[in-house]
Amino acid sequence: MPAAPDYPEAKDLAPIKRALLSVSDKTGLIDMAKALSELGVELVSTGGTKSAIAAAGLAVKDVSELTGFPEIMDGRVKTLHPIVHGGLLGVRDAPEHAKAMSDHGIGGIDLLYVNLYPFEQAVAGGGDFATCVENIDIGGPAMIRSAAKNHAYVCVCTEPADLEEVLAALKAAGATNLELRRKLAARAYARTAAYDAAISAWFAAQVGDVWPARKSIAGKLAQTMRYGENPHQAAALYTFPSPRIGVATARQLQGKALSYNNINDTDAAFELVAEFDPAAGPAVAIIKHANPCGVALGADVKTAYLRALECDPVSAFGGIIALNRRLDAAAAEEIVKILTEVVIAPEADDDAIALFAKKKNLRLLLTGALPDPMAAGETFRSVAGGFLVQSRDTARLTAADLKVVTKRAPTAREIEDMLFAFTIAKHVKSNAIVYAKDGQTAGIGAGQMNRRDSARIAALRAAEAAVTAGLPESLAKGSACASEAFFPFADGLIQAVEAGATAVIQPGGSIRDAEVIAAADEAGIAMVFTGVRVFRH
Repeated sequence: MPAAPDYPEAKDLAPIKRALLSVSDKTGLIDMAKALSELGVELVSTGGTKSAIAAAGLAVKDVSELTGFPEIMDGRVKTLHPIVHGGLLGVRDAPEHAKAMSDHGIGGIDLLYVNLYPFEQAVAGGGDFATCVENIDIGGPAMIRSAAKNHAYVCVCTEPADLEEVLAALKAAGATNLELRRKLAARAYARTAAYDAAISAWFAAQVGDVWPARKSIAGKLAQTMRYGENPHQAAALYTFPSPRIGVATARQLQGKALSYNNINDTDAAFELVAEFDPAAGPAVAIIKHANPCGVALGADVKTAYLRALECDPVSAFGGIIALNRRLDAAAAEEIVKILTEVVIAPEADDDAIALFAKKKNLRLLLTGALPDPMAAGETFRSVAGGFLVQSRDTARLTAADLKVVTKRAPTAREIEDMLFAFTIAKHVKSNAIVYAKDGQTAGIGAGQMNRRDSARIAALRAAEAAVTAGLPESLAKGSACASEAFFPFADGLIQAVEAGATAVIQPGGSIRDAEVIAAADEAGIAMVFTGVRVFRH
């Protein structure tokens, strides 16, 4: 490990005499270049950036005027030169560095403003292999890293907001202070790290390396929060370069900032409701603490909401509501009747928005579209000393995937109910039991240590919901029961039968499958195996 040389201590304030600007995204470039020029800063630039600055009537040097070497190889080589990197890396107050700069005609570069080739955008836009490779920046990251390393003397900016901070400091004090330069350096290294992470992830996918030896996760800060799950925990939201449609990409129309728990629950709600094709009809999911407490289909959004609410109106209080279709005024009028934290939908009518505006604490999020439940992707979870990564759960069943294992085959209606219930169970914390009938959840049991208790809780919810609705019998009567994993014993199935279920869908695969099948036959119910487990821990 090389030891740090005994350099003189850098001064706190550092003036800016020369700036090198080289950007692919030229948003705000001319205004910032004018501001620097008016402050007496000499401008140096490259390629299209230099042309844009010159076209605005500003004095600007081409980097080749400094290096004495032209851009070559289609611009791949232009700033990879000792004059450039010496100007960025030279320790101004170190005698040996100062002598080397003088001997070799290297002038200091005090400000670097670089935003990188749009590699992430090229990938997101479906660019072919050659296009994506060509959008891998080499000189930009090299200069950023050089400038950031020498932050004692150099300001490094990778975003317009960075340069705006520098301009503000120059206008106020004629120089930047060390604290600002350190902050800028930290941001710069984060930017190159994220850029490299995006490239490495893309390249691994191109060569079929599903689990590369090194894996990086990079995100951009989207929001800080007052606290995390609990008031003593800090929290923030970061987004990926090409984020999945959902809570992180949504436009918030009203209400206070989303909390950590709000975002977690809203994500769960929207991913669940996206399972239902809006072209097939409206669907509404109500979530509480990341678990659904009611999900339903309906002829319209209002009907779907009321049917979802009927399943567990007690738990729905203070919950999250997700819609797979445009929110209309009729549904909004019902939603505002109870306390709701967040409503998320692809779109909303103006009348619905106006109704919600009267509830200042109700957050309304619009996404413009639904996430694709079948799209490939990865999910992450931290553990002590590392993190777990897995592919997204894209399991999707049809009637053709079901294997009837009982003497009685399910009816067409029971098959529809089973598939609906199993889809919901995929989004319920394990152990999960879901009773459903006619496109409506009847009772949901989540997160228990044994499957029998989940079945009991789901039955209790169904019975209580019937009482609240003034119905003569439990919502679970005549329902289909879904278990997201196999029944290890017959007791859970027997509990479902006692609750009123007439059909059961489960993965199968237990060493006691024969015992469970026998119990189903004895009860006269239909049961199918999916061969697919959809645990959610």
